[in-house]
Amino acid sequence: MPARSSRSIVPLALLAALIVVGLNTWFAVSALRSLMESEAWLAHTWEVIGQEERVMQLLEDAESSVRGYVMAPQRESMLISFHTAQTELPQQLEIFRDLTVDNPEQQKNLDALRGVVGRRMALLQGMLNARKASGLDAAVALVDSGEGEAEMRRARQLLSAMENEERKLLANRAMEVHQDGVRTMFAIGLACILDLLMIGSVTWYFGQEREQRLAAEKAKEEAIRSKAEAERSAEEVFVLNAELEQRVLDRTAELESTNRELEAFSYSVSHDLRAPLRTIDGFSLALMEDYSEVVDETGRDYIRRVRTGVQRMGQLIDALLQLSRITRAELVRETVSPVEIAENVISVLKEENPGRNIAFTVTPGPTAQADPKLVQVALENLLGNAVKFTSRKEHAEISFGWDAEKKAWRVRDNGAGFDMHYADKLFNAFNRLHGDKDFKGSGIGLATVARVVRRHHGRIWADSTVDDGATFWFTLG
Repeated sequence: MPARSSRSIVPLALLAALIVVGLNTWFAVSALRSLMESEAWLAHTWEVIGQEERVMQLLEDAESSVRGYVMAPQRESMLISFHTAQTELPQQLEIFRDLTVDNPEQQKNLDALRGVVGRRMALLQGMLNARKASGLDAAVALVDSGEGEAEMRRARQLLSAMENEERKLLANRAMEVHQDGVRTMFAIGLACILDLLMIGSVTWYFGQEREQRLAAEKAKEEAIRSKAEAERSAEEVFVLNAELEQRVLDRTAELESTNRELEAFSYSVSHDLRAPLRTIDGFSLALMEDYSEVVDETGRDYIRRVRTGVQRMGQLIDALLQLSRITRAELVRETVSPVEIAENVISVLKEENPGRNIAFTVTPGPTAQADPKLVQVALENLLGNAVKFTSRKEHAEISFGWDAEKKAWRVRDNGAGFDMHYADKLFNAFNRLHGDKDFKGSGIGLATVARVVRRHHGRIWADSTVDDGATFWFTLG
């Protein structure tokens, strides 16, 4: 190719490259902007759903606060939730209005909800006034009138309708996010491919231009460079080996020190911390038994709370010690039958819950190479959780078996379930998805199960629907 012709092609090639890169950038930026807008609307929908839950929670807390004040010894501290609702409900409803200003149907429902909330709060205030002015009978008469229950039903219906509306929007917006994501990935991918093709074409052109002229020099330089790199690599490998050996020694020493510290901590928790707990529990029991006639009902309630707190502290210490032991215990694999271990655990649970109507189902499954003690700990926690979270079911159903499709063991129940929105917190210590007043627990059980599964190089996950049970799957490596 003549030199003049080559020089004329270079500017044209650069201009074409700039045009292609510019168009690709504009296309990718447009797709990203559309994706960000869709994600913003998706987040807005979740915020509206959360606002609905906050309004309903405030209203229910206000009702519980007033009912507790009316039916129990009157203490102003019991009305904190009611006064909080009086203050925050107008603010939350105003926030609700701002969030749904773009939705006429939701604004209409919100106007109706504002009236329902106002009437319900007025009825609660009237109940308080009647209790203070005329006594318990007058307040109970207002409760029995059914007006408050009707308003609460209306509030729940309105909030349910609003949530259904937002759930429909959520589904549509989630689909839009997915479609925008696909378009964005396509735009970026196409831009990358075109840019790479352009860069490759220009590189090939200039490479061909210089190939003959630099071939000999490049071969010589490559030989010199290869030799120097080989010598340098050999020296680096020698140095890295020495450093690696030293790091292994240092890390081993650190781990041994950490294990000793953990053992000392476990000893301190199991001995030093239990002694004062036993002292508190013993003296509070003595105070309850020997001075119950001297202390009034409020004082006895305080003592019971002290004992409950001490006992819960002891349970937390036991759970933490178990979690620590599982982490440090030596893993001894052998052939075990998870089905047999599950049947043993279930027999113990039946003895511990004689008054419960629980239908246990165990289906056959393969054996596994695992530590039997750790597998038993995991199944005790999983099956124990299933028993606990089905406690409000008249007919509880709990099953254990092998899921051939997922190639994993499965524990399923028809209990309280949980919101999958918070599933990422499920296996973290002390992260409970239900309040202690609903279901007692330490928040360590599922963290312990996850630790056992990880030590076996397995995987654990869950699927659930609120008030419709939960299913936990796990593998053992």
